[in-house]
Amino acid sequence: MRLKRTHKCGKITLEQSGQNVVVAGWVDNWRDHGSLFFIDLRDRYGKVQVAFSLENDESFQLAKKLRSEFVVAVAGEVSPRTKENINPNMETGEIEILASDLEILNASETTPFGIKDYLDVSEDVRLRYRYLDLRRPKLQQTIIFRHEVAQATREFFNEEGFIEIETPILTKSTPEGARDFLVPSRLQKGMFYALPQSPQTYKQILMVAGFDKYYQIVKCFRDEDLRKDRQPEFTQIDVEMSFVDEDDVMGMVEEFMQYLFRKLMNIELEMPLARITYQESMDRFGSDKPDTRFGLELNDITAVFDATEFKVFKSVVDGDGYLGALAVSEAAGYSRKQIDDLIAWAKSVGASGLAYMKYVGGNFEGGISKFLSDTEKARLKEQLGGDGDCLMLVVADTKKEFAQTILGFLRNKLAAELDLIDESKHHLHWTIDFPMLEYSEEDRRYVARHHPFTSPKLEDMHLLDESPEKVRARAYDLIYNGNEISGGSIRIHDRELQEKVFRALNIGQEEAEAKFGFLLDALSYGAPPHGGIAFGFDRLVMLLANQASIRDVITFPKTASAVGIMEKTPSNVSEKQLRELFINIRK
Repeated sequence: MRLKRTHKCGKITLEQSGQNVVVAGWVDNWRDHGSLFFIDLRDRYGKVQVAFSLENDESFQLAKKLRSEFVVAVAGEVSPRTKENINPNMETGEIEILASDLEILNASETTPFGIKDYLDVSEDVRLRYRYLDLRRPKLQQTIIFRHEVAQATREFFNEEGFIEIETPILTKSTPEGARDFLVPSRLQKGMFYALPQSPQTYKQILMVAGFDKYYQIVKCFRDEDLRKDRQPEFTQIDVEMSFVDEDDVMGMVEEFMQYLFRKLMNIELEMPLARITYQESMDRFGSDKPDTRFGLELNDITAVFDATEFKVFKSVVDGDGYLGALAVSEAAGYSRKQIDDLIAWAKSVGASGLAYMKYVGGNFEGGISKFLSDTEKARLKEQLGGDGDCLMLVVADTKKEFAQTILGFLRNKLAAELDLIDESKHHLHWTIDFPMLEYSEEDRRYVARHHPFTSPKLEDMHLLDESPEKVRARAYDLIYNGNEISGGSIRIHDRELQEKVFRALNIGQEEAEAKFGFLLDALSYGAPPHGGIAFGFDRLVMLLANQASIRDVITFPKTASAVGIMEKTPSNVSEKQLRELFINIRK
């Protein structure tokens, strides 16, 4: 390299006018004007226009060979543009570089897609050529923003007296949660490590060890089905504190969110954040992570039909089920086809059906209205609390939570369809008082809603043996615009209680010792009360950067089928490697 860079492309201003500079980067585009040849040169700091003229014939003739994505270094003088040639769309639009020398550092083949922010190309092609995709300014800025979020995180927790501690990546396979990624051991024949789904047990051990404030930005791994906001390997902000209760952890997180929004987005959040119990959240929104930027809350209309003769509703009421409705004023004008499409969609997400009727001009009409008595119509009108026209959509099911969940999905779908969401708003709140356990029909036992180390609420301890499904957890999730961005709990710090919870989860003493013996032992040696929280770092960055997919905030993401297209992973390994690991592949 003959020409050594002295200035960054996007950082040259009128202040450098008259100076000789050397810039280096990629040819973003080129324009041949006969006696003048122009390029826009791009690096990660921005673009600058470079002009080649016949006055410097050697560099001019060499410049004529340039094409998009050639890597070059250019020496020249910074010159102000004439008023009519100023480009307001470039940060360097007031100047250009009059080239005196050019060095082609590397040529480029024609790229499979243009290096532009807005592409009409499939994601698979983008991921196949990720090194080209990552040259796009918008994607580069998103990755840089991710770096800024990570640095702000460290600044905040360091200032608050937390210690950043790394925990192992090769760890122990444990039950609960998603499937583990397993790593065979060459030295211990037939034995396996697991990649951590989270550092949960390690951070609890650190509390027992006396590190009362811990954090790390850590890689985690889960072998689960993917979607736009999941990856097999992902990043967490992991936090744990000793001698605290829920208010301490949640208060610290609120300060952290204030810091992030203020530092990175110049937004002041109002504190303290609202707290909504799990039951209230399901009753009002049909979700434990509701988007509160719009209304459209659920209506429990079960009592309206306590004496109904309408067979569909009667069977649900008689089975102690639930009738829930959305009254959507913005959809009062929906056509029959639009309503049929909603019914088909509801069935596609698991509903047995979706009943409807319209309230127009003070009367119910269409759909199931003909099956309702005058008394039922009057009670419905009273519950709606208004005379405005609306479309009423009803889900009936013997399982209350299932019906509410369907209505929650429908609520979100209609909000998007009807443009009810103010995208400029930033709504954060806590969901608290989750059920600690839920019964798994598949496993025929109770499983933990969060993880088996979450403490039950003190006032619900007596229910663990007699009614475990009624026990509430000392758990809390932070919700941002309808997305869970972090979740945590106060942990069990007493061995006897931990063993009792294991028994409620049908984890026997032998299994508990095999899987968690080191943690149980640690709890026997003066474990302090402690609790913590973990942020989905990728999801947090995705939301703050206003990106549609988590893959756009990860440098080298996997596809929805967990494939690395660029590097072709997963891949076969040699027979020699398999033999060293004592592994046979079943055909």
